[in-house]
Amino acid sequence: MAIDADALRRAIDAYADVVAEQRDYLVDLDRAIGDADHGVNLDRGMRAAREAAASGSTPAEVLKGVATALISKVGGAAGPLYGTAFLRAATAVTGKQTLEATDVVAALRAARDGIVARGKAELGDKTMVDAWTPAVEAAEQAAQQGATVAQILAAAADAAEQGMRDTIPMVARKGRASYLGERSAGHQDPGATSTAFLLRTLADRAAAECPAP
Repeated sequence: MAIDADALRRAIDAYADVVAEQRDYLVDLDRAIGDADHGVNLDRGMRAAREAAASGSTPAEVLKGVATALISKVGGAAGPLYGTAFLRAATAVTGKQTLEATDVVAALRAARDGIVARGKAELGDKTMVDAWTPAVEAAEQAAQQGATVAQILAAAADAAEQGMRDTIPMVARKGRASYLGERSAGHQDPGATSTAFLLRTLADRAAAECPAP
């Protein structure tokens, strides 16, 4: 199984739907430790990203369109971080008509590295990196074991969800949440949550595109 531009567009559409459905939940998470705008901003950005992705004829063009839309439409930290992630992923798969297992891992790794470079966050800072890093590590391990694209994304999604949950007891060291100090503990990070939603959506779409026999 490989992912082409059409399949990637369907995944972007699906994530836009998930963000719209979960917008209020993301707002509530962000209200506890941030500006209460993560869900609203990301929903706005994904609506624009859905349109931007429609014109891409290769996976890289689809990803670059999403990146441009997010950077231009999403306020706060989420726009630059997610935009950088999609842009780095696009660069990692430039020239590919379809994405094989190794390409998917490369795109995920590049996305995570872009977020780290842009946000200067590390594992344990209570940010989306706490979902992205375990996801990349799980994807790399699955690929080394000969997993399919769908299996790689499922492993990444499972790890991201665990990473998301692991942010709950953490004390934030980056972003607005860090201003709360010890009071930030006990709350799930909204960026890690939207990351987990993204990777689960990608996994679900990959499974739907090529169901197991």
